[in-house]
Amino acid sequence: MESNLVINMVATRCQPEVEDKFNKWYDEIHIPLLFKFSGMTGVTRYQALKETEGEATYLAIYEFKDREALEEYEKSPELVAARAEMQETWQDKGFEITWRMQYAAIQTWER
Repeated sequence: MESNLVINMVATRCQPEVEDKFNKWYDEIHIPLLFKFSGMTGVTRYQALKETEGEATYLAIYEFKDREALEEYEKSPELVAARAEMQETWQDKGFEITWRMQYAAIQTWER
């Protein structure tokens, strides 16, 4: 099955002492702010099964209907607002984004 789906993957690592606060904020504030963008079709968060020093603990995968939607998102007021809120809440302390990457689907197999 061919697809126009595009994903934006964001890997993060946070300090153990703020992990509960980070997860609550990410789930209840950050994602809802980003999800206001209508071209985003889904979000899934993952936690590493095993901690590895220097590697990201969390991975968020944001799905977009197509490349154009991702491009619109990158300059959207929703993303600007979420980044401003993130800066205000965390002030570059407590967690870090270790990497970001975008991918376009080539093909999907489903059962």
